[in-house]
Amino acid sequence: MDLDLFLHQLHFRNDLVTPPNWEVDWDDAPLPFKIYRHLPEYALAHDVPFAIQESSFYPTPDLKTIGYFLWYVYGLSQISQTAFPSDKGGESTETMQSFRRFPPSGGGLYPSELYLYLKLDELPNGIYHYDVAHHRLLLLRKGYFDSYLNSALGSSSHLSSCFGAVIITTMFWKNFFKYNNFSYRLQGLDAGALIGQLLEVSKCFSFSSEVNFQFLDSAINHLLGLEELEESTYAVIPLSEHNIVHEETPGECSAAELVKEIPKIKTTHYQRSQNVLPFPEIAQVHHATLLESTRLIRGLKKSEENFENKSKIALPKAKEITKDLAHVCQNRYSPEMDFNGQRIDQIQLASLLKESTDSYRYANDLDKEENQLSRVSLYGCFYQVDGIPNGAYRYDPTSHSLLTIKEGDFRLDLQAGMSLHNVNLHQVPICLHIVGDRTYHKADLGYRGYRIQHMEAGMLLQRILLSASALGMNGHPLLGFDINGCDDIYELEAAQKTTIIQIPVGFHRAKSWLVGGMHG
Repeated sequence: MDLDLFLHQLHFRNDLVTPPNWEVDWDDAPLPFKIYRHLPEYALAHDVPFAIQESSFYPTPDLKTIGYFLWYVYGLSQISQTAFPSDKGGESTETMQSFRRFPPSGGGLYPSELYLYLKLDELPNGIYHYDVAHHRLLLLRKGYFDSYLNSALGSSSHLSSCFGAVIITTMFWKNFFKYNNFSYRLQGLDAGALIGQLLEVSKCFSFSSEVNFQFLDSAINHLLGLEELEESTYAVIPLSEHNIVHEETPGECSAAELVKEIPKIKTTHYQRSQNVLPFPEIAQVHHATLLESTRLIRGLKKSEENFENKSKIALPKAKEITKDLAHVCQNRYSPEMDFNGQRIDQIQLASLLKESTDSYRYANDLDKEENQLSRVSLYGCFYQVDGIPNGAYRYDPTSHSLLTIKEGDFRLDLQAGMSLHNVNLHQVPICLHIVGDRTYHKADLGYRGYRIQHMEAGMLLQRILLSASALGMNGHPLLGFDINGCDDIYELEAAQKTTIIQIPVGFHRAKSWLVGGMHG
């Protein structure tokens, strides 16, 4: 298989990478969470607080705090039931019931799983799986793994200064069963939205964090006891109650050498599907992303963009948002035909854009935070925003201004480009697009750059959704849109950029559904 062609078609012509006769076997669908069997269990607190704000918790972590933290990051937060007109016609309806979590997921399938390396007084030191279905920790492997993880990360993060680390994985079948090869795009975005949520919750708990996208995949998967073509690690995030200590980068290490240091573990889990189909194209591109030696871990150079030839519209000072994250998360959902076309003023737009991009800065293994230049950026088509001519713009966070690309009403073009017309864009004043490098930094990061780019887009997406909710609005992430058409609107091809995801944002009516909380 030609990997470059596959990724190009996956992005620009995904109909060419999905079999035309693809049918979803809903009766054999996997569970949206992983269920391990026969492992030691450690219950987590269910008396989750109804309000959390920055620094509202003591920084010293204990088991109760970790339970609250995990629930706000990825716990089952709500159960919802929505009625739809039946395909059979008439007045009959069909009902869809789903368990919701605070980060969004394509189709509500949640392919990401959370593992933790914890060193707490109330628990045996070791590797745990967060059992979402029962809100508990399951012990996979006992022991200290500071040195092992330091070697696998090949970075200067020093795990001995941390109380633990979160490891985010992807289970490929959990959304391949519905989306076929298109699931590869969703998996990166889902993992990114989860990371974005984790970083925002970490601020409230006064935890320092650092996102590692690069590591020895086989070594981390071996530590967790994963079957690599069933589930694989996407990110490792050390957590500390203080600033994370950095030391000299360890010497070169290979995955083959490292896995010899600890024995293999064998676990059993239940996923419900009886007929798990192969996904050879995803397996092949995934294999091409794996790092077998720490010498392959590298950073990215800072690159500036020149906007001197673009006219600017200075935005007003953003409104300071008092963000009770619990309230914001509980009110965040994805409206469909519920947008009501309510006008938005410049301050609301300015607050949405500034809050989303300001909160995006984070420590990572690709660049130093003080020299950070976002690799994904915000563009938008605006309609009837007070004081802003209808048109297509790029947001420049450095000058807090809009760069005019072209004026006009692009709602009809955007609506025509949607593959599923579940949102009426004529009722949406703001249609944002997250844009990234067309080559996904392949020259520096290889094929791994594709999934990293989608994770960073997902991280920015989650900041947009939380910021919109804090302003009384909501956004709906969409991947079923005409990427080529959007690239034309924003004149991106010449700049070697491309749109990654579309997010209509606005005010809306209450959604017609039954929904209930799942906290203690």
